[in-house]
Amino acid sequence: MVTRDTTDSPRRRIVEAAVDLLEKGGPDAVSTRAVAAAAGMQPPAIYRLFGDKEGLLEAVAEHGYAQFLESKRAQLDPEPQDVVEDLRRGWDTVVEFGISHPGLFAVMDRATGREADMAHRAGLEILRGRVRRLAAGGWLRVDEELAAQIIQATGRGAVTTWHSTPADRRSPALLTSLREAMVTAITRAEPTIPVTETGTTSAARALRAALPDDADVLSDAEQLLLREWLTRLAADRDTPHA
Repeated sequence: MVTRDTTDSPRRRIVEAAVDLLEKGGPDAVSTRAVAAAAGMQPPAIYRLFGDKEGLLEAVAEHGYAQFLESKRAQLDPEPQDVVEDLRRGWDTVVEFGISHPGLFAVMDRATGREADMAHRAGLEILRGRVRRLAAGGWLRVDEELAAQIIQATGRGAVTTWHSTPADRRSPALLTSLREAMVTAITRAEPTIPVTETGTTSAARALRAALPDDADVLSDAEQLLLREWLTRLAADRDTPHA
């Protein structure tokens, strides 16, 4: 039977050691032997506490979601004065977390355990709350479900593109342009940067071209949605929105 007591000190040490190895060396660095050594324990302790490596990775995902939700809740304003700026802040929080924690972000995205699923749902509720406030204020140009999907897909796509781009070619301007393209696509707000060929349009084209066909962090449906949305943005920015 797998131990689930999160207050257990050995469990915490093992999870934190696994996260540290994951952040420094990627998924390949997280072997049971390496994790046990980093935690100052013997490999059998991992099997006793987590069942197997997959169980350990689920615990790592739970740890990541706890960090992620803490960062989202820290900047959460239940009654923001500017709901569009609140949307921007929320999107930035997700993307910054994914960029800062690439290995952890990938493990979290693949997690299927109950605790990780509950944490994921909690994050979605925060997102849906933002979308509901946009709708209540008359800001949305699409329905709430589509708006939430676009926000998620662009956030994941931004993180995927950032990490698949060589370090010397990464530009924060791409993230800003993509965020503003998202804002323009789902709200009636004016973008904070000029929507020009060198701005939103080129950002959409760059992201569409850079998206890998086998991106693990996006489901097939999310990839199709993101590619369709980017194609529309890249095609013609002169056509007025309905």
